Amino acid sequence: MTAELWPRYDGPEDLPLIEAVPLADRGLPATTYDVLCRAAALWPDRTALSVLPEAARWRDHTDVTFGELLGRVNRVANHLHGLGVRRGDAVGLLSPNCEDLVVATLAAQVAGIAAPVNAGLRADHVAELLARSGARVLVAGEGVDTSGIGVDAMVDLAQLDGLVAGQPGDHFVGAPPVATDIAAVFHTGGTTGVPKLAAHTHANEVADAWMIAANTLLDEDSVVFAALPLFHVNALVVTLLAPLLRGQRVVWAGPSGYRDPALYGELWRIVEHFRISAMSAVPTVYQVLAQCPVDADITSMRCAMVGASALPAAVREAFEGATGVRLLEGYGLTEATCASVRSFLQVDRPGSVGQRMPYQQVKAVRVEPDGSWTDLPAGEVGVLAIKGPTVFPGYVTGRDAGGPVVDGLGKLVDGWLDTGDLAQVDEDGFVFLTGRAKDLIIRGGHNIDPAVIEDVLLAHPDVTGAAAVGRPDVHAGEVPVAYVTVAAGATVTGADLEAWAAARVAEPAAAPRSVDVLDALPVTDVGKPYKLALRADATQQELSRALRGVDGVSGVAAVIGDGGVVAVVDARSTVDEIALKEALGGYTVPWVLRSAR
Repeated sequence: MTAELWPRYDGPEDLPLIEAVPLADRGLPATTYDVLCRAAALWPDRTALSVLPEAARWRDHTDVTFGELLGRVNRVANHLHGLGVRRGDAVGLLSPNCEDLVVATLAAQVAGIAAPVNAGLRADHVAELLARSGARVLVAGEGVDTSGIGVDAMVDLAQLDGLVAGQPGDHFVGAPPVATDIAAVFHTGGTTGVPKLAAHTHANEVADAWMIAANTLLDEDSVVFAALPLFHVNALVVTLLAPLLRGQRVVWAGPSGYRDPALYGELWRIVEHFRISAMSAVPTVYQVLAQCPVDADITSMRCAMVGASALPAAVREAFEGATGVRLLEGYGLTEATCASVRSFLQVDRPGSVGQRMPYQQVKAVRVEPDGSWTDLPAGEVGVLAIKGPTVFPGYVTGRDAGGPVVDGLGKLVDGWLDTGDLAQVDEDGFVFLTGRAKDLIIRGGHNIDPAVIEDVLLAHPDVTGAAAVGRPDVHAGEVPVAYVTVAAGATVTGADLEAWAAARVAEPAAAPRSVDVLDALPVTDVGKPYKLALRADATQQELSRALRGVDGVSGVAAVIGDGGVVAVVDARSTVDEIALKEALGGYTVPWVLRSAR
């Protein structure tokens, strides 16, 4: 007998009761296609999607029912099948968010494997990612640069309806996917200069979507707002698949999503009109919204979910104070599909990003010199590891006759995923992040691989060494900056190299905001690069600038400790502590005040 699909999940005390029933007995659909078919069968005439053309014209939205969505997905999947796409073949998706992209993304997982790519990347970078995915067909949005991309066929999203008009909408003509098939590959930042492609099985995506949807706070009548790009796992899992499982309506923002300045002036009216219950965004979005007057009835909003980068306390206080809406933190990564940790409305664990989600295990480990792991007791800081049904099978490293070949590349140990993040885990499974074991720069929730910046700078004829790190930023959490060494006698300046990098880095967001020329880059005692020292320098520069106008501050130092950076502010006893807190409140850097006697 199948257990209840939607158990009570309101607080941390519900976790053991949920896990008393094996996940296999919950009756989850096997694949993302089964999720869609189930939704169309249960709620054929209910609105699944409301898609806005752009923020300024949100009243001109189009609506799609669950039944209509299935019909459109079947027609597009059948067209892809007719173009030769089979189970192990990837379909590239290169477009800003729009109604047809939602359809094409689901259809690609029906016919083959979805391979979404950020359309904001340079054309040669896009071509490289699509080639690595093995994409046979590319579905591209209007105005997207497709030069240099080698695929068997291209599909123009603007012409999609006409192309698929003759295809059957009541079924998929090919062999449907099964749970163990790869559903999608997502490019993700790594520790090398080449982005990796993380593979997700259908079972991965369905399990994680169910864990997100199994939230007593929201029900079938809840409406979700979506504005993150569909090349990001959050958009796919949190705001597409989870609502499909629960029968919830999703309001999709226009092509620019949260990057559309007009959205911030309209959002509260959009919330009132659609009676939106929840939204998902990165901290920088909430920082801007905290400054926007609440000019509508937003009492329908139960919560706002936040993740992807650290949430400054000042942003939480400002947003919740201005709106009365609670921010619920979470944690996840592409290699664990999307979400692994969540918070609760009525539970406060200061400093925690939340409790592990059902059927996912978390622990902190110490990585020994020989590469083996030692489990650490509750409360001790180590590398965070995750195990469970959402952990990916590996990165795409090649292809064979059956499709993509995947390999964990050292990230998987006996089914456990090495997240690369430092954390402590308490006895109740609450996770407290303390830093990053990896060097990724997280700008507004977007991962930037420092090697991408370093490779560009090292291509300059005068540069002999380069290191990129994140500098604290009030608006983006972090922005990339770089440090270089140059050849003897070279006259190139930091400003020259900043312009050089801006013209050559594949993505504008990854261009370094500053480049400092040093006599030597810092190294550890054994000669390895020591980026913590550079992060400390960048932190000191930024916070010194932020505190320039605060009376009584005599200086600031950035101190390295426990794998992170802490700011120490030197001040006279007459310091204006209110101004001090206001100046530093938007940063995620921990700081202490050292007053002169």
